[in-house]
Amino acid sequence: MRMKKYLAEMVGTFVLTLLGCATAMFIGCATPAGVVGTAIAFGLTVVAMAYTIGGISGCHINPAITLGVVLSGRMSWKDACGYWCGQIIGGIIAGAVLLLLANVVTPAASECTFGVNIADNMQGLGTNSVANAGGPWGAFLVEVIATFIFVLVVLGTTDEKVGAGNLAGLAIGLTLILVHLVCINLTGTSVNPARSIGPAIFAGGQALCDLWVFIVAPLVGGALSALVWKGFSCNCKKEAEA
Repeated sequence: MRMKKYLAEMVGTFVLTLLGCATAMFIGCATPAGVVGTAIAFGLTVVAMAYTIGGISGCHINPAITLGVVLSGRMSWKDACGYWCGQIIGGIIAGAVLLLLANVVTPAASECTFGVNIADNMQGLGTNSVANAGGPWGAFLVEVIATFIFVLVVLGTTDEKVGAGNLAGLAIGLTLILVHLVCINLTGTSVNPARSIGPAIFAGGQALCDLWVFIVAPLVGGALSALVWKGFSCNCKKEAEA
């Protein structure tokens, strides 16, 4: 049963990374339409996966969410390690597929579509960047805040006593869209170490040098959200008892 959960996390993270980053590659984020399209792609993929594998693994598909869940006391560290392995492997497989797509797209198709130079976009494989956020520490701050908000919504909507029930997946997906709309032009929006690791490994260069930001910052944001939600949930339980 545990292995099934880990495999579900691997598949879910693969799908999220592939579809989200491929959208960024092929429509770009240099225009408002591209930003909105990419944000929607990431958000809708989370919604789809939530209702596909949510009943198997809870559909974390994000190491920062898993950290928030384990720090909230909802799962064991042993299971968390299995989830992290599955998520990272899924992200790496997606990165390999993105590289394959970048290499097999025909030159004619990569020149220009709807005014977007796809050839330039494909080289980055949908990786994250610190340049527009003022450097590594600016990007770090952006990612901590964005991940804090995102994981806090996850923890709140999936809480057994006060959560949103079957609507949790929709709320989480919509929040991810909002986070992307704000952050895409700053960092490319990670809020998910596994989503960043896979593409960066195959893109190399500066993306790989900056990868630590998009691993550490989301984990910090996830940990902070767990601390805040534990405070909220404690108050909720006391009020319910009263």
